[in-house]
Formats: sequence, structure tokens, C-alpha cells
Amino acid sequence: MLYALYCGVVMHLQPGLTWMSRAGIVAVEGVVLAALWRMLFRYRPNPLTRRKLQRFRSIGRGYWSFVLLTALIMLSFFGIGELLVNNRALAVRYEGKWCFPTYGANRPGSDFGLGYGYETNYRELKKRFAEEGGDNWVLLPPVPYDPLEQDYGEGLIHPQPPNFALRHFLGTDNNARDILARLFYGFRTAMMFSLLFMFFVYLIGIALGCAMGYFGGTFDLLVQRLIEIWSNIPFLYIVIIVASVLRPTFGVMLFIFVLFAWTTMTYFMRTATYKERTRDYVAAARVLGASTPRILFHHIMPNTISTVVTFMPFTVVSAISSLTALDFLGFGLPPPTPSWGELLRRGLSHLDAPWIVASAFYGLVLVLVLVTFIGEAIREAFDPRRFTTYQ
Repeated sequence: MLYALYCGVVMHLQPGLTWMSRAGIVAVEGVVLAALWRMLFRYRPNPLTRRKLQRFRSIGRGYWSFVLLTALIMLSFFGIGELLVNNRALAVRYEGKWCFPTYGANRPGSDFGLGYGYETNYRELKKRFAEEGGDNWVLLPPVPYDPLEQDYGEGLIHPQPPNFALRHFLGTDNNARDILARLFYGFRTAMMFSLLFMFFVYLIGIALGCAMGYFGGTFDLLVQRLIEIWSNIPFLYIVIIVASVLRPTFGVMLFIFVLFAWTTMTYFMRTATYKERTRDYVAAARVLGASTPRILFHHIMPNTISTVVTFMPFTVVSAISSLTALDFLGFGLPPPTPSWGELLRRGLSHLDAPWIVASAFYGLVLVLVLVTFIGEAIREAFDPRRFTTYQ
């Protein structure tokens, strides 16, 4: 599911997609959304977990931050973002016929009497229909610009300050690209990167950490020594080398981040598993003949959930901050990928256009504050000392 979402993010940002690609992306993301919804609908938490979730909901700052961030993610993913920020029209009525170009095939201007064979400029088409009058009309998204599109309008000097008449609500950068469009798709990139990063780091860290804590002995000592050696490799140098040798794509950057970040979660899970393996319920499971994987993932793992859940928001914050910092330094995602770090770097080099750096800065601060509030609420709600007593 996460891989499908990753494919959707990467392909959404590629210019010149065919209608089959666009429709396929939306279909895949729709299936993923339906699967996630079914998982949530069928999930039945135990009484202790319900108490923890109720406690989380009672912490207003964290709960409403979670609601707001979830709403932003839902608006950004699953094909909804193209209905809000896109240079394609949502609907066109021309000579009594309807078409919906957002997820359809490229429609040349000749289809609407514009006299050219490349893709229609729907903003110009709307102006033409308005001048002509009649029944023809165009419905555009609230922000009718693509994050990669350069709007060199007649008589405009870029970077352009916020202009509500032209629907450049946060202005443009020095390359005539809409700031809000790049901020919106930069949010999509940052959140998908951080969620995929968290998934793979937890997958490796939990599996290896549980094995180290459960088996102990020689296996534990050997893996610890390997982790200590691996942790001493400088992360920033590796990123610089890779950026100079390879094209640092989304997948390459994700691989490098995961490669150097899984060790931290391994130590936490090792400690938690060491403590839990001495409990009576583990001994009872062994006596009943439970296999090692079942003991680890069906008995020990649920009792270490507070450790896992508590660190999730802070892992997301770390991933977003690191990716933004590398993009700012020029070692992150390649241009012209929409990125908050790239916006900050461009704004710093054009301080005479403060709307560039201000938009990226306040957007980054808002998301990081929301995630931090969620993390604080989760840490308090899932505190094992509040709900658990060991005799």
C-alpha cells in the first residue's frame, strides 16, 4: 500500500503524463484508500487500547492537531489535490458537449477552437469564452497552476507578489512558478517521504530489535557490535557523495535515509523486549507450544506498542526536517521537484521577495508544530505507567 502511494506521489509530479497514467494513479490510490478504510473499520481495539484512545481524544491540542493534519494529508493525496491545485480545468462545456480534463487525456487547443495542437491553456480558454459570451464556459481549480508551470504573463515581472486577481495567492518565484502550488505539492512530497521513512525504519528496527532482545546471547552481542560500527559512518558525507555521483531521486534519498536511521529504533525495541520476555505471559505461551514468531509478534509486540507509537510523530518530524535541510543545501531532491527546502533556498537568495521564504517557513513551522503536538498527546495517552501495573 505504501509503495503504491509512493508511486502515486512520484508520478503526480512528473510533467507530460498520459491520461492512462493519470487515471491509473487515481485508481491505485483509490484502492489503497479503500483498503485503509476497511482496515480501520474492522479494527476492534481491546479495552485497554480504547482507554488509551479516549485519553488521547481528551487531550484537545493533540487531538485537533491530528484531525487537521489528517485533513491536510487527505486533501493532498488520493487524487484530491489535483482538484484544488492544477492547471487543468475541472470541467469544460464547449458547443453543448462536456469534458473533464483533470484526469483525462491531453486535450489540444484545436479541440476548443484555439488554433494550436499542444495542450490547452485553460486559463486563456476561460478568458476567451468570457469575452465571446454564450453557453461555453470553463471551471478551473481554486489554484489554476501546476507546480512546474512558468507563468510568464504579459507585463508581469517575477518574482511577483501575491496577486488575487491572477490567483497567485502567495505570489510567484523568480522562475514565474506559483508559490502556493509548489508549497502544496512540496507538502505531499514531504509527508509521503516521512511516512515511507517511518514505515521502513520501524519495519527493520522492530524486527531486528525484538530478535536481539528475545534471543540475547551471542546474537545480541554480534548485532550490537555491527550496529555500533554502522552508526559511526557519517551520514552527511554519504549523502554528498551520492548526490555528486548519482541523481538523488525520491527513491534514492529514501533508501539512504532508511539505511542510516534504523539503528535507533532497534535499541528501543531491544530494551523493551528484554523486559517483556521475562513476564509470565511469555512463559505461559512457551508452555502452550507457541512458536517464536508468534511469541514475538502476537504477545511481546502488543505490549511494547507504547514505545512504538510514542516515537512515530518524532520520527516524522525528523524525516521532514532532514529532507528540508538537505534540499536547502542542494543535496536533496533534484530540481524542479517541489520542495520546501528548495523554496527556502530560493527565498534566501531573493530577500527582496519576502513572500517566498515566508510561505515556506510558516508552512514548515505549521506542519512541524502539528506533528509535535500529536507526539506529545500520544506520549501522554499511551504512557504505560498510567494504565499498567506489574506485580
